[in-house]
Amino acid sequence: MHNQDPAQVVHILSEALPYIQRFSGKTLVVKYGGNAMTEDDLIDSFCRDMVLLKEVGINPVVVHGGGPQIGHLLERLNIESRFVNGMRVTDSATMDVVQMVLGGLVNKEIVNQINLAGGKAIGLTGKDGQLIRAHQLKVRHKTPEMTAPEIIDIGHVGEVTSVDTDLIEMLTHKDYIPVIAPIGVGADGTSYNINADLVAGKVAEALQAEKLMLLTNVSGLLDKSGQVLTGLSTQEVDALIEDGTIYGGMLPKISCALNAVKAGVTSAHIIDGRVPHAALLEIFTNAGVGTLITNQES
Repeated sequence: MHNQDPAQVVHILSEALPYIQRFSGKTLVVKYGGNAMTEDDLIDSFCRDMVLLKEVGINPVVVHGGGPQIGHLLERLNIESRFVNGMRVTDSATMDVVQMVLGGLVNKEIVNQINLAGGKAIGLTGKDGQLIRAHQLKVRHKTPEMTAPEIIDIGHVGEVTSVDTDLIEMLTHKDYIPVIAPIGVGADGTSYNINADLVAGKVAEALQAEKLMLLTNVSGLLDKSGQVLTGLSTQEVDALIEDGTIYGGMLPKISCALNAVKAGVTSAHIIDGRVPHAALLEIFTNAGVGTLITNQES
């Protein structure tokens, strides 16, 4: 930035003005994970982005993951990790580690970095103020030798029952940036580990957010020739799922974005978290850096 032509800097700021005006006072839910969470320069740019958004009157709410960090600590503690359908089987000992890593280590590191960038961040889990009510996720699992799928108990893995927005709204009104670890609580007080994309989607729905942004380790949703698809309506996304363009690991992420938009979130974005300042590029420029899904017919 220091070597840039001052006129260019002013031009860039001026170009951002209509976007700032359009989104001022609106809520943005960002799911933060992957590379963006483990590489120092990307951590720094993400945290600065969140502070900048708050400074121009937009209310960011961060939901973070932490799968690799959980895996590393389980390894150090000699607790074996097992997965069913891509989900970590979570017994009581594993759940203790999940809470330590997500609610403690990872959450407070993000909070700290946002604060260092000049923001006011506050860390929460879904247990705080019963923010995220959850119940156990039932997993249907079928192996080739089985005639029918069976329901597998994978322990403390949950899905969101409801989101209480009071705490989030109170914090955003006081100019705090909420940073939420995806741990939910059951009616009986049981803790649940929940997929961070799903939590971000449900939080965005409950807040009727302007945008849901899912940071990923890919450049967005790709068509069969490898081009990034964007400006999609919900109907077009349904058709891409139907014809097999969207499959595998991208399916749950897209489904989460799609459900949020169908439930009243204005737009959902699947963006490349490996790009510095990805969130700002997607919000303040026409080009963007990922896939945009809206309820509008394109």
